[in-house]
Amino acid sequence: MPQMGIDDMKNSFHLNTKLLGLIGYPIKQTFSPLMHNVAAELLGLDYMYLPFSVHHSDLKESILGMKSLGFRGFNVTIPHKESVVQYLSSVSEEASIIGAVNCVVIEDGNLVGYNTDALGIYETLNPYLGDIQGKEVTVFGAGGAARAAIFTLIRHFKPSRIHLINRTTQRAESLMNYFSTNMRFSEIKVHDLFPPEIAQVVAGSGLVINTTSLGMNPEPEDTPFDQPDSFRKGQIVFDMVYNPAKTKFLSSAVSEGATGIDGINMLVAQGAKAFELWTGEKMPVQEIYDTIQKYLNP
Repeated sequence: MPQMGIDDMKNSFHLNTKLLGLIGYPIKQTFSPLMHNVAAELLGLDYMYLPFSVHHSDLKESILGMKSLGFRGFNVTIPHKESVVQYLSSVSEEASIIGAVNCVVIEDGNLVGYNTDALGIYETLNPYLGDIQGKEVTVFGAGGAARAAIFTLIRHFKPSRIHLINRTTQRAESLMNYFSTNMRFSEIKVHDLFPPEIAQVVAGSGLVINTTSLGMNPEPEDTPFDQPDSFRKGQIVFDMVYNPAKTKFLSSAVSEGATGIDGINMLVAQGAKAFELWTGEKMPVQEIYDTIQKYLNP
């Protein structure tokens, strides 16, 4: 059997391939590898994007491992968007204000954190700017995605009030106090997950956002809010979950006449910004959007 030469090994193993990744727990249903690997292939870039299931107890070691292995960067998803900050060399202005990072660039041994979720949320909601400004907004969840949503709403959409609903009210109250201090926005009200108060809050909101992972495959019957008659015509309902695209939460809202927005636009918009930060190239956004839609609707 002939021996493999050095040139053959280089061609076989792509020794110059630049590595990208994703850390989170769980991550089985993520579309980020599909998005970034297809984008790299379309542009002829030698990058590979790999997902890693990382428990909280292994977070620090995983980040140091990516740095040691020469990764160009990585995404951060639930539940690490806030805790990852302590292990980074620096963070962008937006990420610093938000207090959460979903994208890390590794360059010259430094780990720099960004929050591209905020851009994804802005681009998704901007077509509805006139319907959101000055209105009350309800946000389900109090994690890193909720932080990005609240930041974006305060900075760009100027709601009259933000209602924050989370299973743990202490965590929601901490978020309320954080944005009161860091963005001087005092119109955040925390609510327990009990009807009929929540039904009234949702019914009175011009925009309702789900920032939790409830309803994501493999548990599509889960929902952060199971009182569909509280949704109404003229209301905008945005679910950040993108797999499935039509969650129980979103389907309930649409059935009552609300305008439903799934999480695919946000996924692609935030991913495009991360891709550019890592590669210096613009992601072919429409092609990626079409690819994901075909995957979801074969």
